Amino acid sequence: MTMIEELKQLASVDLFAESRKEDAFVGRPFYLDYDRLRLMSNDKWKQRVGGVPAGAFLLALYNGEAGIDEAILLRVLRPTKLPTDDDMVMAMVDHYKEAPRDNSGAPLDSYTRAEFQFSGLECRVIGTFYRDETNATRFAGDLDNFYAPHNYRIVKPTGKILEYVVNFREEGIPGGKGDERIGRVRYSSSLRHHTGDEVPVYVSALDFLGKRTALFGMTRTGKSNSVKKIIQATVGISQSGIKIKDDPILPVGQIIFDINGEYANANQQDDGTAIFQQYPDDVTRYSVLEKPGFKVMKLNFHHSIVEGHGLLASLLEEDKTTYTRNFCSIDWTEPDPDDFSAKTRHAVKTAAYQACLKAAGFGNGGKNVYFKSNKDIMGSGIPGLAGIDPSKGISLEDAITWFEAAWEHYEDRNGPFETYKAQKGRDWADEDTKTLIRFLTRRSKPGGGANEAGYRKLMKHRELHTDKSTQPFEDEIVKLLRVGKIIIMDLSQGNPEIQRTYSERVSRRIFNEAMDRFIKNDQTNFIQMYFEEAHNLFPRKDDKDLSQIYNRIAKEGQKLWLGLCYATQEVSSISGSILKNTQNWFVSHLNNRDELRELDKFYDFEDFTDSLRRTTDKGFIRLKTDSNTFIVPIQVDPFKVARV
Repeated sequence: MTMIEELKQLASVDLFAESRKEDAFVGRPFYLDYDRLRLMSNDKWKQRVGGVPAGAFLLALYNGEAGIDEAILLRVLRPTKLPTDDDMVMAMVDHYKEAPRDNSGAPLDSYTRAEFQFSGLECRVIGTFYRDETNATRFAGDLDNFYAPHNYRIVKPTGKILEYVVNFREEGIPGGKGDERIGRVRYSSSLRHHTGDEVPVYVSALDFLGKRTALFGMTRTGKSNSVKKIIQATVGISQSGIKIKDDPILPVGQIIFDINGEYANANQQDDGTAIFQQYPDDVTRYSVLEKPGFKVMKLNFHHSIVEGHGLLASLLEEDKTTYTRNFCSIDWTEPDPDDFSAKTRHAVKTAAYQACLKAAGFGNGGKNVYFKSNKDIMGSGIPGLAGIDPSKGISLEDAITWFEAAWEHYEDRNGPFETYKAQKGRDWADEDTKTLIRFLTRRSKPGGGANEAGYRKLMKHRELHTDKSTQPFEDEIVKLLRVGKIIIMDLSQGNPEIQRTYSERVSRRIFNEAMDRFIKNDQTNFIQMYFEEAHNLFPRKDDKDLSQIYNRIAKEGQKLWLGLCYATQEVSSISGSILKNTQNWFVSHLNNRDELRELDKFYDFEDFTDSLRRTTDKGFIRLKTDSNTFIVPIQVDPFKVARV
């Protein structure tokens, strides 16, 4: 039976009738309010249903008035005390005292043994299944009323009933295109009492499109495998033809910021299931290094002036020296085409910047530079300036010589630059150009000694330059995403500074392009962004700067159809602004109370605090999706070849 056929069969299940037919009785409640239910159970009843572990789902079926279908969904939390427990404890102690030391004592009489088997369980009230006026089954995440406890019978759902419960959505049971099996229900690490067939759990890619998704857990607990399952479901919905508000979903673009290189490169853990191997026609891989099968994430800094300078400014962000900050603040706004003076100054500034790049080892740009001098400078007799007309084009080597000579004599009394200032009422070079010449010559003042690092600060970043490319790589990435391709950015061979800079630049480019489409009301497709080891990139919990690009994507991305999926080991490492806007949660083993306290603030993860700390099984997660009101504990399936 195919998955679609299974889901269609599931949609026909009558929850109330089937629950009453099954021999799944667990106990009777003796206390009920809007948040808690306490019930009395028995060893025999628990054994018959395969055990009742913490986290298990139970149903409290209403058995009062005839014709009313209502079932309260419960989650088992912990044991609770029965009113008769003190008497039972005293009876047990007396029995132990009388028993022989060799443990061969007389067996308990049947009455006492039966009494000893009773115990209490405390459960959280998750919500209510009921029938509405159209006879359709609905689920509400609370109680609008409750009756005396004796009106309810507690059962443990299994098989198709449990499958119906955990896969119930506001719009009904999943079964359409874009649905993907994510795993199976799993309550505990121990499976000794596990009986019957496994109960599958499905997710819909619609839960992830344009939404925020978090994956938390220690290393090697299955986060990457879960990400692959999400990617697989998203590829499925790209090919589905599903509509949103009468418009078909366009092919979804997906981009993975791969810090460890585990998605971009085949490894033993993948066993042939790496994303780029599964979707060879749709995946484009990028790397910070040149290697077979990858496009290189480098810029031609001479062709992409604005983008290249922005990248350098990001890499120099931690440098607080005044002249470096001035260099990073250069304004590259294109001048008004009718403003001849502004165009002239912009050309001088561009030439000075390219001279800095040349001096730092960023190639030669493959062309000459052009800018205006004047007749006084050309006729000054100064070596390097006299007789040279840059407006006709000079090489970058000659431009370096020209600017060095200009700065050496910039403040000469009666020199050509002083004469220009006296005649025009302004300096020949504007402030940005002076900053660039200072950076090039390493001289803080005209005519002074070379006492600053200047352009040498750029030299360690020259491997980011290429003479081949003319289009910024982030522009190319956006174009591929807009036609529904999968991009994998291999950042594993870049230092942390490069990783952060490239990730932020591409993210900002995607965000800005999406915002531009939103403002213009242009047709758009969803773009899903996946961040591995997000703590290396995202702002920290106490970072209050909401203008950071990841905070902006978290807060504004949904209206722009930008989805954000991030994986990390620590809840506390992620900005509160991002956490508060997260709809989907995949949580596996966390080994300390501090992280669990952070997690307890969201939904009802407090119910799983103890089990999350104790259980270390790979792929054993607690799942909360946008369309499901409650958390479901599951074992995630291994990522396999996509089904046709």
